[in-house]
Amino acid sequence: MGLKRYSVFAIVREAMSYHQGWERAWPWPKPKRKYDVVIVGAGGHGLATAYYLGKNFGITNVAIIEKGWLGGGNTGRNTTIIRSNYLQDPSAAIYEKARSLYETMSQDLNYNVMFSPRGLLMLGQTEHEVRGYKRTVYANNLQGVETRWIEPDEVKKLVPIINIAGPRYPVLGALYQARGGTARHDAVAWGYARACSAMGMDVIQQCEVTGVRSEGGRVKGIDTTKGAIDCDKLGLVVAGNSSVLAEMAGFRLPIESLALQALVSEPIKPCMDVVVMANTVHGYMSQSDKGEMVIGGGTDGFNNYTQRGSFHHIEETVRSLIETFPMLSRLKMLRQWGGIVDMTGDRSPILSKTPVEGVFVNCGWGTGGFKAIPGSGWAMAELMARGHSPLTEEFSMYRFREGKFIDESVAAGVAH
Repeated sequence: MGLKRYSVFAIVREAMSYHQGWERAWPWPKPKRKYDVVIVGAGGHGLATAYYLGKNFGITNVAIIEKGWLGGGNTGRNTTIIRSNYLQDPSAAIYEKARSLYETMSQDLNYNVMFSPRGLLMLGQTEHEVRGYKRTVYANNLQGVETRWIEPDEVKKLVPIINIAGPRYPVLGALYQARGGTARHDAVAWGYARACSAMGMDVIQQCEVTGVRSEGGRVKGIDTTKGAIDCDKLGLVVAGNSSVLAEMAGFRLPIESLALQALVSEPIKPCMDVVVMANTVHGYMSQSDKGEMVIGGGTDGFNNYTQRGSFHHIEETVRSLIETFPMLSRLKMLRQWGGIVDMTGDRSPILSKTPVEGVFVNCGWGTGGFKAIPGSGWAMAELMARGHSPLTEEFSMYRFREGKFIDESVAAGVAH
């Protein structure tokens, strides 16, 4: 399938025929009997993996299998934050790779993903947090990640609606990443899907995997609700359902699944043009292009697979944020939802070979998956094509057995 470029000239040309000439962004193919590579999961990470397999390594006999609809999992359920200001070197490397790829993604994919490097603040609201973030700034400077510490008066200039002198949670300063920001989550998935289809890959939706077939310790293919599909290599990129597919393949993963909830307010006029994370109270907020205040918090305190919100989350997250942003108290909630995140013990991802030869797994991104999509796809594609990648070396599933943790929960104070 040839890719018809989107441009101002294409819009003018199609306008002449009342926009009747636009083609599907991607087709609905029937699965072939065999592929070189099958990726399970047509979310951002799975689609990015397929895209970079084709772009960087010329591997295009690829199927991306999705049990629901494209981008309908965590990719379409997150709060769209992009940052790379992590303390640990392996984390900073893969997240900064992702952030740098976001910079040119719209041009690379010929699809506007609305990347907005509006700047991101991580508030220091306790003395302990201040010390931790200053430490991260020093680490970021050594890693080549551009961040700096700013004082409360500069925080107030960047975020006029903030209450600096909150009685319980005063703002003592913030870690500031000027090129952090947001992107349109659906557009990221759609752009990758369109580019994958243009390379001849098959995006197969509403096709659930029911089994993983192997022989002599090597993968042979998968069984699905649309029939058996053989493959030489299999990538499992299904976030909170990773443990279910791993069990089908015959091994266990050190992850647990939890709901992460978010909500948006009714749309209002522009009042905040940066992203603010308040990790002491487990709340973070930005304003969407439509004017909604996009609010997120921490994960539920128990394992579950629910994608509905709950009242206690609204109460705990909004109660804390209202002290820092008093104007929130006058807004109505528009909608609320949840996504199923996969958490490892050290709150860092797994990009790894597995006990089954030819099976690779990409999971464990916890609550920080969206910001990593292009870097994750780049690294996973390299791992699957070459058998190794410098970006994935530290993220093996075997690090837990060896005690080589990449502990970002302690470093960041929160697992975002």
